[in-house]
Amino acid sequence: MLADDPLGATRERFENPLPVSYQKAFDLIDQDPNNELLVLENEKEDVLGVLQITYIPYLTYQGSWRALIEGVRIDKSQRGGGLGAMLVLEAIERAKQKNCRLFQLTSDKARPEAIQFYEKLGFTASHEGLKLKLASTPELNK
Repeated sequence: MLADDPLGATRERFENPLPVSYQKAFDLIDQDPNNELLVLENEKEDVLGVLQITYIPYLTYQGSWRALIEGVRIDKSQRGGGLGAMLVLEAIERAKQKNCRLFQLTSDKARPEAIQFYEKLGFTASHEGLKLKLASTPELNK
């Protein structure tokens, strides 16, 4: 699903077997208590959606926690049926259970439909997001 859109197709590698960097990243996320991967499956255990939540301690807001979601993906055949909203709302609920003060995400400006989706869930574009691309992480690619 990460490679199944125009942006992901340019940056992900969907091949068999998958590059070892994906398994190493998965293992690091799985071992980190401040990260969760949510996977939405049907009764046949087909993966319908995924997202990653990272819980971040902050000094602001009197030393509170934030939740950040990344890699939100819904299977192309399932989009528009409410599964994305269900998955994001589950992530929000988990953040509330961990007493997070804020729940945040970024969405590529090239995905206006995704931005509209998040706005319908109550998100507001309150900040301007900036990114700086760095070289790949060599230890994950070995």
